[in-house]
Amino acid sequence: MVRGIEGNEMSTPRPSSQKKQPASASQSAKGQKSILGFFQKKSTNSPSSAPSDATPAKKTATPSFSKKAFTTVNPALTPQPSSDPAVPSSPIRPEQDTRSGKNKENEVAGVALSSPSRKAKKSVNYAESESDDDDDEVFKPIANNARKGRLTKRRRVVSEDSEDEFGLDEATQQAMIEDDMDDFIAPDDSDEDVKVPQKRKRSQPTKSSKKASPASSPPPLPVGSDDEDDKDIVMAGTPTARQWTYDPENLEPLNPRPATQVIKKGSSKSKQKASASEPSKRHPWLANIQDLDRRSPDDPEYDPRTLYIPPGAWNGFSAFEKQYWEIKHKFWDTIVFFKKGKFYELYEKDATIGHQLFDLKLTDRVNMCMVGVPEASLDLWASQFVAKGYKVARVDQMESALGKEMRERDDEKPAKKGKAKEDKIIRRELAAVLTSGTLVDTGMLQGDMSTYCMAIKEIDRDNLPAFGVAFVDTATAHFQLCEFVDDIDMTKFETLIAQMRPGELILEKSCLSAKALRILKNNTAPTTIWNSLKPTKEFWPADITIREVEASGYFESPTEENIEAWPPVLREAREQELAMSAFGALLQYLRTLKIERELVTLGNFEWYDPIRKATSLVLDGQSLINLEIFANTFDGSGDGTLFAMLNRCITPFGKRLLRQWVCHPLADAKKINARLDAVDALNADFSITDNFTASLSKLPDLERLISRVHAKRCKAQDFLKVLEGFEQIEYTVSLLKQFGEGEGVIGQLISSMPDLAGALEKWKTAFDRDLAKSEGILVPAPGIEEDFDNSQQEIDECKANLDALKKKARKDTGSAAIEYNHIGKEIYQLEVPKKVKVPSSWDQMSATAKVTRYYTPELRKLVRALQEAQESHGQITREVATRFCERFDEDYKIWLAAVKIIAQLDCLISLAKASASLGEPSCRPVFTEANRTVVEFEELRHPCMLNTVDDFIPNDIKLGGDSANIDLLTGANAAGKSTILRMTCIAVIMAQVGCYLPCVSAKLTPIDRIMSRLGANDNIFAAQSTFFVELSETQKILSEATPRSLVILDELGRGTSSYDGVAVAQAVLHDISTRVGCVGFFATHYRSLAREFEFHPEVANKRMRIHVDDQSKSITFLYKLEDGVAEGSFGMHCAAMCGIPRKVIENAEVAAREWEHTSRLGERMEVKKEEGGVYVPLGLQSDIAWALREGLDGVGERALDVLRKAIAAL
Repeated sequence: MVRGIEGNEMSTPRPSSQKKQPASASQSAKGQKSILGFFQKKSTNSPSSAPSDATPAKKTATPSFSKKAFTTVNPALTPQPSSDPAVPSSPIRPEQDTRSGKNKENEVAGVALSSPSRKAKKSVNYAESESDDDDDEVFKPIANNARKGRLTKRRRVVSEDSEDEFGLDEATQQAMIEDDMDDFIAPDDSDEDVKVPQKRKRSQPTKSSKKASPASSPPPLPVGSDDEDDKDIVMAGTPTARQWTYDPENLEPLNPRPATQVIKKGSSKSKQKASASEPSKRHPWLANIQDLDRRSPDDPEYDPRTLYIPPGAWNGFSAFEKQYWEIKHKFWDTIVFFKKGKFYELYEKDATIGHQLFDLKLTDRVNMCMVGVPEASLDLWASQFVAKGYKVARVDQMESALGKEMRERDDEKPAKKGKAKEDKIIRRELAAVLTSGTLVDTGMLQGDMSTYCMAIKEIDRDNLPAFGVAFVDTATAHFQLCEFVDDIDMTKFETLIAQMRPGELILEKSCLSAKALRILKNNTAPTTIWNSLKPTKEFWPADITIREVEASGYFESPTEENIEAWPPVLREAREQELAMSAFGALLQYLRTLKIERELVTLGNFEWYDPIRKATSLVLDGQSLINLEIFANTFDGSGDGTLFAMLNRCITPFGKRLLRQWVCHPLADAKKINARLDAVDALNADFSITDNFTASLSKLPDLERLISRVHAKRCKAQDFLKVLEGFEQIEYTVSLLKQFGEGEGVIGQLISSMPDLAGALEKWKTAFDRDLAKSEGILVPAPGIEEDFDNSQQEIDECKANLDALKKKARKDTGSAAIEYNHIGKEIYQLEVPKKVKVPSSWDQMSATAKVTRYYTPELRKLVRALQEAQESHGQITREVATRFCERFDEDYKIWLAAVKIIAQLDCLISLAKASASLGEPSCRPVFTEANRTVVEFEELRHPCMLNTVDDFIPNDIKLGGDSANIDLLTGANAAGKSTILRMTCIAVIMAQVGCYLPCVSAKLTPIDRIMSRLGANDNIFAAQSTFFVELSETQKILSEATPRSLVILDELGRGTSSYDGVAVAQAVLHDISTRVGCVGFFATHYRSLAREFEFHPEVANKRMRIHVDDQSKSITFLYKLEDGVAEGSFGMHCAAMCGIPRKVIENAEVAAREWEHTSRLGERMEVKKEEGGVYVPLGLQSDIAWALREGLDGVGERALDVLRKAIAAL
């Protein structure tokens, strides 16, 4: 090999007939007469007229490079050329080439750089090679230097390639250095159907001499297939040496050289690379896509998940292509990662997507374009595709190359011809499909909170919507089912969706009402995945679901009928047709993802009630949004929300439970007080909190991990984490028993902890924990797994035989310096010093300057025996890990019970921490069971603003009890009315979750429901105006509120004209204060309402205090709640503060005085009191009219009682 300028080498094709002995690298360089001669080739068809030994070339201008570039060579670092030059995969490296001629002093002597011409050759295939040659060469002798050259080249590729498209991590680089290209199993593609050109064998150093091109050589050679290697190169344009002459006056190139022409012998057409053309051009059936039922994408029934491939196309596929398309045509909308050796590859459409989204390098595999990612970084890339909203399928190799050979050897039956061809390739199977709503691997899950995959079945039952819903948190295998008949507004359904916010939906195609679809669109994230399944065929009805569950044997009883082994909830669900159908759709979908068995067989099923009227404070979907319980309305994040303020949990499963506690606050005063007692105990003695936090703060997500163990998809390190986690829990609970075993909630939890010590005892010495941690394998202790011990013994015997052979070799040759050396896959080579003579039967494998490495016939057999023993041992090791998982899973109920107890303790400690962080004043809320509902807070501050606002102005709240039930709140714009409303609701939720409140004192009866109508929001997607949305929410309040409810109505009626707005507001206020009897706030700008309800016994007039400066049109907001009616809304003052021109404001004031309808309403209320006149509000007149017409039934007992009090007040 000739050393070129800047130390770059290039493989120059030469006719195979040439057999000249090469000169050494330095001699060749010295003997070279001109740089032009560098590129010229002694070939009969070369058009160049200059002979290679032309003497006039001496006159040619030469660049002022150091002569050393031509003469100095380090033979140890000069790799042998091959048909596959190492090419960095980074496509853009201009700066490297432009700098080549400079900074010579920075160059490491003897280290070859990559030149553009070298890059132009066929790119390095980082995956398996297409040819079987590499695999066959494992035990063949190779030339002394060839091995060394390959290693050097590979080492250099990695160093040059540090910035390639895959963003290689350390593990990947290691894989690429350690694993020979032989490692990549690829007998797949070398079959009869596609004639892939064979690689040329590496040339021996004694056979050929390849010339190097200069570093700054212009355009690269065009890339062609392997059969184009022996071609003539036509050089044209300015002589190369002149191109390199530096002219400071003219920086333009003298004569830009056109692309080098390659003339192929015997053929005028060159084969186009797959990646250079569109897949639809290579496969006509991709140009006009159809689903499996031959429907095109514009058909309403089109199924985007499948692809039709015509029968004729299958016949033209190679065995590998057939294997790929058999999987891909059923998962057309899914990114399919296909395992090849040490890489996962994407083909055709998927490859294009990977290239466009992540700039993965596009290359070829047989007749398909391809991108690949290293095995070590699959999780990273799969996560990125999932985050972009794609489904991702993983196809794994079910055997190694050695395993395939062993299988073929063991298969004695001669297979059919077609089948034999398919058996030649590595077996691969679909292992899993990942979607953002069904991730199970703890490494890919982004957060601690649950993500739900939800199936929804809807029918019409007596003109009301009826729903069956089944949803699962796949990370914990926790299934929940519900079935209910909803109201016309779908309140329960909306609440369920707002509480769960599913990450993935499974719907029955064309069977969901428009209203339900709107609720789903409005209450789910934009990233939610929507799946439509065909009715009956995919969205199973109840009877098919029951049959499938029975036939699949998920639940089996050794003694009774299998139905007895079903989880109780699923047994009950057999009678619930809609819930069972929804579960059937969920089951069928999980089956296509290959994860249904591992989730269902855990039997972790529960009924779910979105509105638990009997036991909890109901927060419907609208209230969760309006009150910003889990997500703020500013950017949708959790910042500033109630959950963020309460969540001080240290375990992931604690956080998930606390979210359920906040969704469903308690409504039973005894249970609330029990929680508050626990909070008091924890804050009185910090030892429990401190011990718990110190011991369990680094606990892994055990709830998710035990479901992984059950699925037998648990890494050894994770299995160890699970055991250590439960050991830590067992230790922590033993500490807590010293402090807290008593009557309270904490004592009950600690004493109900199952016996973990007994369950953990057998695992203390079951396997080598150090090996599990460091190497990720479960090695059982001796005597536990007999087949493992036998297999290990077989390997030890093989190694003993190898040691004996080494001793024999030392004795036979008389050299004690003989050692074993492992080079890639060629392990246990006998390394012999050069001076030692060896028998002729030894095959030389590789060599260095000091030693030569050999295989003997006997050694070859022993190495093969060792490799087969290790292959079998690897299989047994995997089986042992599965057995360990099964053994651990036998105690699943114990592990789950322990996790639930720790989660509850974590939530109580979180409430205690939140209570302690409120500052002063703070108090424990007092609950009373009085007949009349009461909500009283003294000097209440907004709990969620304590950390952001230092000088929050507290307010007294008094609703019900001795006061009126409803506060009619008037005040200027931006005076703080909405803050008062939200603050009161948040305080009630906190109190009933079991937390202290930021006020001097708090007294309340347990509230059964919080209902809110806040803000002006239209709903474009639902085709609903602002006023329509207002009245829909108000209707819900009027129909569902009870005397124990807390209701807040903010500016009802503003979405329409003043006449209509006042009328609606007045009627609604009268109804909730007279008939419903709930407590709450009614905030309004209609001051006439204050006069209308002046003497109503259940309505009290309140206002927000302000200071007005009419001169400067400015308002000082004092944010204090006080008795009375606001003097006005001061809209003009607010307009002035916002910078609206003064002239506009003055005109507006004139118009307001002339036309303000609501202010004139007061005129008819003016009565001459001195003449004994009295104004009777319209609401009272209406009630009296109804009572006279319908009797007591017309108004109801409660309304009649209020009517009496109102008349008395007049």
